[in-house]
Amino acid sequence: MTKRQSPKIIRRQNPKNTPRPSKRQGRAAKSTKKTSTEVAITTISASTLQSKEFPPLRYAVDGYLAEGVTLLAGKPKIGKSWMALDFAMAVATGGLALGSVRCRQGPVLYCALEDNHRRLQRRMSQLYGDIERWPPGLHFATEVRRLGDGLVDDLRDWIEVHRPKLVIIDTFAGVRPQSRREGYDADYAALSPLQEMAGQMGVAILVIHHLRKMLGDDPFDMISGTTGLTGAVDAAFVLHRGKQGVTLYGRGREIEEMEQAVEFVGGEWKVLGDAAEVRRSEERSAILEVLEGADEPMGPKEIADALGKPENNIKQLLFKMHKDGEIAKQGRGRYCAAE
Repeated sequence: MTKRQSPKIIRRQNPKNTPRPSKRQGRAAKSTKKTSTEVAITTISASTLQSKEFPPLRYAVDGYLAEGVTLLAGKPKIGKSWMALDFAMAVATGGLALGSVRCRQGPVLYCALEDNHRRLQRRMSQLYGDIERWPPGLHFATEVRRLGDGLVDDLRDWIEVHRPKLVIIDTFAGVRPQSRREGYDADYAALSPLQEMAGQMGVAILVIHHLRKMLGDDPFDMISGTTGLTGAVDAAFVLHRGKQGVTLYGRGREIEEMEQAVEFVGGEWKVLGDAAEVRRSEERSAILEVLEGADEPMGPKEIADALGKPENNIKQLLFKMHKDGEIAKQGRGRYCAAE
């Protein structure tokens, strides 16, 4: 007969008496844990970066539209679509954009999402009716899917087949993701996949957008939406009409910051030159016109009153004009047109 064994008694340790790992051991344990989704940090040394060779940056429109995503914003009816069509036609033909800017010829996809074929034909006829055959490399689409709903994949497929130099999306509102999310993160997330794809494919993508009604000290603060939009793109342009005419402001990673005076005549945009220089020339012409129409020499205050300009600005300009020989000085602080 076997003896009955008594059950073993398991004593539970008091948690208060259980030794705890030190903070250093705890941190070490956490640092060694890896999850299946963990991504290692990939680096490149400065010496390797120094010797690495990259292909030259490609521009569709020299100095304006480089590979990547560019945002062009302006108020409704200011002529954004006309400027976009000018870019498209200049690239498709290898001609001049904005009247003087050389373009590299190649296929173009223009997503005219606010137009139809009839309106596109009328606009093209107005601008290029005298051209016997419109370029076959300029392609139009009036309907596309939205960002986040397949557009990036559709564009990638089209780009792989046609190898365009330029893609235009007119306007951003037509492809913006339909989401309840708002704010910086939503705006950045809307355009960042497009920007990533443009960099991978080496193509310039121009996105047309609107300005908000409020004015800002910085023209780029007038772009509708948050700074997430300008943060996601490679460059941004603002087309703005002020008291002294229309100015095209540009800023980006691969372009020189610019403020250019532009003119819209007969459906075509033309660059007049650096905005400050052009406006200065216009002011000088106005001063000369006032002096030439005066019966006697005039002082800065009289000229300023005649032009509706600040007296201090006129004083500085008169000094420069006299130094350049454009006007003559008679007596103390009195000016007349040079003979």
